[in-house]
Amino acid sequence: MQKRHFEMETDGFYGAYWKCKTDSDCAMIAMIGDDSEDYLARTSVKWLHKLGVNVMTMSPAKKDYGHHNYPLERIEKAISWLKTHGNRKIGIVGASTTGTLALTAASYFEDLTLTIGLTPSDFIWQGFMQGKKDGCKEWPIEGESLFSYKGEPLPYMPFCYKHPDYWHVIEKETKRTGDMINSRKLFDDSETAHPITEEEMIKIEKIHGTLLLIGAEDDVLWDTAKYIRRMELRMKDRPHTCRLESVIYEHATHFVFPESMLKTMLPIGSGIFMKLAFQAARKYPKECQRARLDIDQRVRNAVAEWKSTER
Repeated sequence: MQKRHFEMETDGFYGAYWKCKTDSDCAMIAMIGDDSEDYLARTSVKWLHKLGVNVMTMSPAKKDYGHHNYPLERIEKAISWLKTHGNRKIGIVGASTTGTLALTAASYFEDLTLTIGLTPSDFIWQGFMQGKKDGCKEWPIEGESLFSYKGEPLPYMPFCYKHPDYWHVIEKETKRTGDMINSRKLFDDSETAHPITEEEMIKIEKIHGTLLLIGAEDDVLWDTAKYIRRMELRMKDRPHTCRLESVIYEHATHFVFPESMLKTMLPIGSGIFMKLAFQAARKYPKECQRARLDIDQRVRNAVAEWKSTER
């Protein structure tokens, strides 16, 4: 696959552009993986190319596996570049933390007319970093939000656990449940200690075009099912122009990827990997696979419908 690489110093954002072999005037900003050119990013590009769209992969920075005060201007600059390079329509897709980033960016930039949030939250939380620090693999950063705009951190829910207790809570829950990672207690306890304020909520009613939200009841990283239901209520209570489609599965885990995308990522052993990653996938493998097959069709339909409309 041919690509064009972008660096912060010269382009204002870190990412890579992958043009579809078939002529397309539609592009998706895809934030799948820890780096814009890692294995997950490349396989998401292959999958999206099959849907007939160009792809701009983005990530915070090279070997920066945290999310803290990520400037939304970077996505704004990527949108501008895409528009000036033959893309009539631009969408955005993210999973997990970048699912929340996708929703936040789309609420700011009206040029994004298809927004896909896989296991997102409906609010912005405290920024965090990943690596190695005092025996911890992840820690919160004091005074920093997940995202910033115009030089200011966006209002955020602070975590009730500080370093190193933050990681110790995750580590203990992960060991207790047997999941690859389990941070749900961290989020539940933090929201109990600090109920989400309106300024910390993502203004999803400002999103344009189509908004697709996907999550599962058995998500063990955070309670995305509760967050999606709150977004559904928010849309009912506020004027909006976007079309909302949301789905919550009983069993699908945190990895609510389309089945064919997962098989692109893991041609051999995708089912085994899922069972190793999450307890729910071990208990309900058939239900999880049925959910991923349904997700596959929903995402394909959303992209096809978006491509066919004028705006």
